[in-house]
Amino acid sequence: MVIFYDRQDAGSQLATKLSHYQHQDVVVYALPRGGLPIANEIAHYLSAPLELIITRKIGHPFNSEYAIGAISENGKAIYNPSEIMKVDDDWLMYEEAKLKNEIKRRRLKYKKQDDYPSLIGKTAILVDDGIATGYTMLAAIDDIKKKNPKAIVVAIPVIPEFMAQKLEQAIQEVVTVERTRHYLGAVSAYYEQFKQLSDDDVITSLQFRASTTNS
Repeated sequence: MVIFYDRQDAGSQLATKLSHYQHQDVVVYALPRGGLPIANEIAHYLSAPLELIITRKIGHPFNSEYAIGAISENGKAIYNPSEIMKVDDDWLMYEEAKLKNEIKRRRLKYKKQDDYPSLIGKTAILVDDGIATGYTMLAAIDDIKKKNPKAIVVAIPVIPEFMAQKLEQAIQEVVTVERTRHYLGAVSAYYEQFKQLSDDDVITSLQFRASTTNS
């Protein structure tokens, strides 16, 4: 079931679902790398500022592709409670520290400024290219809550129904194109083009957004 040609197409489709946030005080937050092309489309559509909220998946020690949690820049680590009990504490401390360092590296490489916009009285719209386990998005939500926004919205092209319901318990709204009880198992299954993005792709996208905003 291909719904989106690529991330830009997903962003364009998703942006129209957010029309009720036009002319409101919002800040769009991309989860890089994959969320940035989508967030770019949304920020342009809403004429809103674009920022980054950087998270990292915590993979299982014996299968790094299997997520047992996630960690963000300023929030606490979010874990699958049934998995965390089986993991060695020393390994976990090392993994958290390693991922925190990677988050810092990405922050410095992507955006070197320290003047982050205040979220007080504003709505934060968090954007990624899809959700499976949801740990990275939950970590991002925990981080954003520390900035005291008026409301938090998750904008996501495709999401399993159970995950949408879980997020709705923590935030004000989930906006999506495809909300499904029959999730295909991978975000990439919903895209015709789903290439892996690099740090350089992120930097180029941010520079392009800055140039179009300032022109």
